[in-house]
Amino acid sequence: TLTLLAHNKLVMSNTPEVADIKTLLKLLQKLGASYTLENHVLTIDTSTVNDTMANYDIVRTMRASILVLGPLLARFGHCEVSLPGGCAIGQRPIDLHLKAMEQMGATITIHAGYVHAVAPEGLKGAHIIFDKITVTGTANIVMAAALAHGKTIITNAAREPEVVQLCEILRDSGIDIQGIGTSELVIIGTGGKTIDMVDFEVIETNKKELSCDGGKGSLGHPKVYLTFPADSKEIVCPYCSRKYVF
Repeated sequence: TLTLLAHNKLVMSNTPEVADIKTLLKLLQKLGASYTLENHVLTIDTSTVNDTMANYDIVRTMRASILVLGPLLARFGHCEVSLPGGCAIGQRPIDLHLKAMEQMGATITIHAGYVHAVAPEGLKGAHIIFDKITVTGTANIVMAAALAHGKTIITNAAREPEVVQLCEILRDSGIDIQGIGTSELVIIGTGGKTIDMVDFEVIETNKKELSCDGGKGSLGHPKVYLTFPADSKEIVCPYCSRKYVF
């Protein structure tokens, strides 16, 4: 989703050819992007993106699809993104994302399972303090801040390798960003102007995720996302005791 901030075609080497990546590329293609993926080399052009609605049929299959929210809103001033899992009741995992976007001047409403976000004059820099560390929340706000007007400070930012690389790519592409690798990031936005992004190699991480809902007919088992420990190749679901191995 980082590529949505660019006005040029770029090349990403070492791109994993896994289901989540293919789902995300399908979403970007639906929004108007074009790409090729061969031998783990992704060539993508999002300069032709002209649609700002990320529909449920795609987003529901991948939680990280919500990461189009920040770039689309910052670039176009409006977007509609389906909530992962549809219109869930109660506190949503993306509430931290939405609260931060509102602090940056967006008007956000939720209707029929979609986040409707509008910022007709662009996003404004703000001091975002996350109540808890969120990797996707940090990434979403970093990307939004890159095209925002003025300075954004993110306190209690995630420091995972993928967040660090995201910041490094933006820095190497001309964005003024300080504090990379720390819990406080300071970003000076471009005022709505897309950037000339550098080519890069995707880093490898030990993080593997999957979802478990106990299978069909399993009552009282919420859908949970399990993360494999970095030093382990198996994990057991705390609800149904299923063992997963990779």
